[in-house]
Amino acid sequence: KSRTFLSNRSPSTSTLMDISTTPHSITGQEIVHFSHPQHSITGQEIVHFSHPQHHLVQVTFPYIFTCIGCKEYGAGKRFKCNSCDLDLHDFCALAPPSIQRHPFHSHHQLVFFTKQGNGFLRSRCDICAKATRGYVFRCSQCNFEMHPSCAKLSQEMSFPIHQHVLNLLPMTTLVNSSESSFVCGECKRKRLGRVYACKVCDYHLHAVCAKGMINGLYDNGIKPPENQSMLGAAAKIASHVIMGFIGGLIEGIGEGVGEVLVENIGRGNSGNGRTI
Repeated sequence: KSRTFLSNRSPSTSTLMDISTTPHSITGQEIVHFSHPQHSITGQEIVHFSHPQHHLVQVTFPYIFTCIGCKEYGAGKRFKCNSCDLDLHDFCALAPPSIQRHPFHSHHQLVFFTKQGNGFLRSRCDICAKATRGYVFRCSQCNFEMHPSCAKLSQEMSFPIHQHVLNLLPMTTLVNSSESSFVCGECKRKRLGRVYACKVCDYHLHAVCAKGMINGLYDNGIKPPENQSMLGAAAKIASHVIMGFIGGLIEGIGEGVGEVLVENIGRGNSGNGRTI
């Protein structure tokens, strides 16, 4: 028998709160776990401020989805509205109002925001370098921000794709990282964003690829979709070569179109006979 968890935070404000982090692991290494001593789940249903008109049910399906919170992809476990066919990452649904002493930004508090600002420029995650288009943890003092999925990563981690522990390399600018010699062992590419490295062998892993093991894509055999649309790809080139702020705007439009296509294709591949 399922029970209901009520998330009563306002969708337009963020309440400051001390949240302690406890160990959680992929293969035994410590990462950040979102703990909720005052808002704990006691069953399989929640009422969430992002979709208060219906209960969200915790389910697990192998197909890809786009989270209504952070606007990023996921697969496997999620909270779902059966009536509206909407999905929310479990870590987005249960994100704390703030995080103290996160290993990526330990000197300032990170506050959970549900909406992006009204500025023309599109912000980017300081960990994976992808656009932030929904839920985000942000530092009000220095403008550091990251996706909820990136907040689940840590400085030192063990991943199922490599036999050794990987460590996050020191921070570099996005411009310099695009010119680095690091080729990711997972996607076989060079790209923007933070990079994990192995101290034993010459293996590197992009943070954006690492979080595929956080959001369920890896566990369900799904490669993170790339170049969701021609418009999005063209915008990325424009953002690097011509004008970043124009590229960011166009890229957001292109990604939105691409997400619908990717999600529909993923569901089609999983079969048409599924029930909830």
